[in-house]
Amino acid sequence: MTATTSAVWLPFPAEEIDGLPEGLDYRYWDGEPDYPGDPADCAYYVVPYMKGPEVAVRPLAEMRGVQVVQTLSAGIDHVEPGLGSLPPGVRLCNAKGVHEASTAELTLALVLASLRGIPGFVHGQDAEEWRSGFYPALADKSVLIVGYGSIGSAIEDRLAPFECARVARVARSARASARGPVQALDELPALLPESDVVILSTPLNPSTRGLVDAEFLAAMPDGALLVNVARGGVVDTKALLAELESGRLRAALDVTDPEPLPAGHPLWHAPNVLITPHVGGSTSAFEPRAKRLLAAQLTRFAAGEPVENVVRTTG
Repeated sequence: MTATTSAVWLPFPAEEIDGLPEGLDYRYWDGEPDYPGDPADCAYYVVPYMKGPEVAVRPLAEMRGVQVVQTLSAGIDHVEPGLGSLPPGVRLCNAKGVHEASTAELTLALVLASLRGIPGFVHGQDAEEWRSGFYPALADKSVLIVGYGSIGSAIEDRLAPFECARVARVARSARASARGPVQALDELPALLPESDVVILSTPLNPSTRGLVDAEFLAAMPDGALLVNVARGGVVDTKALLAELESGRLRAALDVTDPEPLPAGHPLWHAPNVLITPHVGGSTSAFEPRAKRLLAAQLTRFAAGEPVENVVRTTG
C-alpha cells in the first residue's frame, strides 16, 4: 500500500478543503451508517468531530491498512477504546492548533461570568429585578492552571491583561515555559490552598481520571472557583456536588460526567454552578482551522514526510 493509491476518509467534502494534495483517493465520511468504501483500504482516517466514541471507533477494527488516525479534537480519549484493534505503527494525531483560541476564550468567559455573577443578572433580567452589589473581580486573584499544554498556555495568554496576583502552572512533569516555571502534578497539595481560581485543561488519561476528587476539592480555599474545560471524567461529580451544595465552592463547567448531562441530574440545579454544553471548541474558528490542519497534514503524508501532532504510535 502506498499513500498515492490509498483512501483518505474525511469528515468534510474534499472540494471544500483548499490545498489538498493530488494523488490521494478522498472519501467523505462524517459518521453515517454506510461507509464510503472498504475500511481496509483506508490509509488516513480523520475521525468525525463531536460524534461520540461509538462513531469514532466503529470502523477501526476493519482498518487493517490504516497508517494515520487523525482527530479533530485536542483530546484523544474518544478513540482510545478502538486503538487495540489497530496494527502496530499507526500514528495517532490530535488537532493541536485548532482549538486553543476558542477554548481559551470560553475559559475566560466562564471565569468572568462566574466571578462577576452574570448568571444571576440574567435571572434578574428575566424577573425584572435590579440586583446591584459588589461582586468578585478577577483582578488580584491567584489562578492555577492544571494541564499546561497548548490550551493551558493560550489560557494564560488571555489572563495576562487581567492583573491577576499570580498564575501558577501544573503539568504531568516540571519544566520551564515562556511565562514561568511549570510544576509537576505532585505539587498540587501545596498550590491548591493558595488558588482562588483553578482551571482544568488537562487531557483525560489514567493519571487524570478522577484527579479532582474530594481531597483535591477540600484543599481549595473557601469561595474558590473550579473551571473545567478539559473532560468531565477529570472531576469526581459526586464530590463536586457535595462542595457546591454546601456553598463552599463554585464551579463553571464546559464538560461534565456524565455527558451530555441528562435531564434530572442534580448538577443542573446545584447552587453556584454555571454549565455550558461542551462548546469550548465549537465556534466559527473550528472549521477553517481544521481544514488548514488537514491540508498541511495530508500534504506531508502524500510526500512521505512525517506528520505532525503525533501523540501515540500503536504497537
